[in-house]
Amino acid sequence: MQKSISLMIGLRYTRAKKDNHFISFISLVSMIGIALGIIVLITVMSVMNGFESELKERILGMVPHIVIGDRGDGFEDWQSLEKKVMQHPQVVSAAPFIAAQSMFRNRGYTKYGLLQGVLPKKEAEVSIIDDYMIMGSLDDLKPKEFGIILGIGLASGLGVSVGDKVTSLMADGATISPAGISPRYKRFTVVGIFEVKSEVDSSLALIHMSDAAKFTRKGDKVTNLRVTTKDLLDAAFIAWELRDLVGDEFYVSDWNQTHGTLFKAVKMEKRMMFILLAFIIAVAAFNIVSTLVMVVTDKQSDIAILRTLGASPATIMRIFIIQGSLNGVIGTVIGVIGGVALAANLPDVVTFIEGVFGVQVLPGDVYFIGFLPSLLVWDDVYLIAFSALLMSTLATIYPAWKASKTKPAEALRYE
Repeated sequence: MQKSISLMIGLRYTRAKKDNHFISFISLVSMIGIALGIIVLITVMSVMNGFESELKERILGMVPHIVIGDRGDGFEDWQSLEKKVMQHPQVVSAAPFIAAQSMFRNRGYTKYGLLQGVLPKKEAEVSIIDDYMIMGSLDDLKPKEFGIILGIGLASGLGVSVGDKVTSLMADGATISPAGISPRYKRFTVVGIFEVKSEVDSSLALIHMSDAAKFTRKGDKVTNLRVTTKDLLDAAFIAWELRDLVGDEFYVSDWNQTHGTLFKAVKMEKRMMFILLAFIIAVAAFNIVSTLVMVVTDKQSDIAILRTLGASPATIMRIFIIQGSLNGVIGTVIGVIGGVALAANLPDVVTFIEGVFGVQVLPGDVYFIGFLPSLLVWDDVYLIAFSALLMSTLATIYPAWKASKTKPAEALRYE
C-alpha cells in the first residue's frame, strides 16, 4: 500500500508543475542533457568500434595470426608441418611463404620493402589481399614468369603500373669481387597492384614462390608457415599450444608480438572516451538534484500533510526518488533511441553532410579509410543505459532523504 501511494504521488508530482515553470524548465533541461549525453556516448563508442573493426580487418587481415619458422635459413617439407598444424581444432588454414628484405628500383626511383614468395591459391586462404586488388589478381602470379604484385604505395613510389618492369635487389647472397660487392638482382613484370589502406601498401611485394625460391636460392625450402585461426583474439593461446605440437626445432610467434600494442592503445582510448563522455551524463544528473531540491522546498506543506496523515519517512523518500528517477528514465529512453538510430545510420548522415557542405570528414589520402565507420555493439548500449539510470537514481537520494526529514510542525507553522 505504501509503495503504491509513493508511486501515485511521485508520478503526480512529475505532471503537476504548472504552478512553477522554472522547476519544469530545470527538469526538462536535465532530461535533455541525459538524452544528449547518451546519444553522443553511443555514437562515439560505435565509431571507436568501427575503427577497431577496420583496423582488425585491414591490418590483421594482412598480418599473419601466427607465424611458424625454423631457427635457420628455412625448412623443407612444409607440407608435413602444415598437416601437423591443421590438426589443431582452432586452425583454419595455413600457407607457406619465402620472405626476404629487398630494394626495388625503376627509372632512378628506389624503395625498400619486403619481398614475399607465395602460392596464390594458398595465400588467398590466409590473406585478404585478393579482396583489395585494384589491378590484377593473385592468380596472375604464374611460376617461371617472374610476375610481381605491389602495394599501391610501393608502386606509386616507383612510378610503375601493370605491365611495367621493376628490378629487385637483395644484399643476401651478394657476389664479392675485386670490383666490389655485387647484389643479386632480378627484373620482374608488374601484374597487379593492391590497396588495403595500411602500412603494407608501401612495403610489401608478392611473387610466386617458385620464382622466389630461384631468386633467393632457397631451393625446396621455405622461410615460414603462416597460420590463420578461427578467433584471432585467441592467437596467443593457440600459438602456445602449437609450440608443443611442432617441437623445439621451430619457433612460433603470434600477431600480439608485432601489433598487440596498437590494439591495446585502441582499447585504452575507447575506455577513456567512455569515462570522459560519461561525465556529460553525470552533469545532467546533477540537474536532477537541483530540480528535486526546489521541488522539496516547494512541496514542504504537502510533505507535512502526508506525514500528519501517517506517511512514513521511507514513503516520502520513495515519492521523490520516483519523481527524480522518472526524469532519468525518460532521458535514457530518448537517448538510447536517438543514439542507436544515429549510430546505425552515421555513414549515411556523414555522406549527406559532406554533400551539402562540400567537405570531407575523413580524407582518404590522410586516413587509412575514406569514410566514418560505425559498428553498434549492444553490450555498449546496455552499459551506457545502465550507467545513465544508475547516476540518475543516485542523484535523487540526497534530496529525497532531505524530504523524508521534514518536520510537519515546522513546515505547517506559517501555512
